[in-house]
Amino acid sequence: MIAYDTLSQAVNGLKERGYNIDFNLSFDCIVCHETPINLMPSEFEIVEVHRFEGMTNPSDSSILFAIESKHGHKGVLVNAYGIYSDPISDEMIKKLSIHH
Repeated sequence: MIAYDTLSQAVNGLKERGYNIDFNLSFDCIVCHETPINLMPSEFEIVEVHRFEGMTNPSDSSILFAIESKHGHKGVLVNAYGIYSDPISDEMIKKLSIHH
């Protein structure tokens, strides 16, 4: 796995490698607001994880997931962790926490 120094470098690097869909975390799935793609936890795999911590504020932390679906979709999901993380379902927590 390639190591990146910043979140923007990681996103750009993954996009160069074909991870072109921008996923967003929903309560029980991941979604792409530009296309009609909604993926339940059983429909995708996390193939890479990159963590980044804010240089001046530890609460500015984020995690980047490289995701591949069973249908061939490839994209990225950026999410805060810690006190700013989004509320999600137990199934989604299990899916994402395996890779933390």
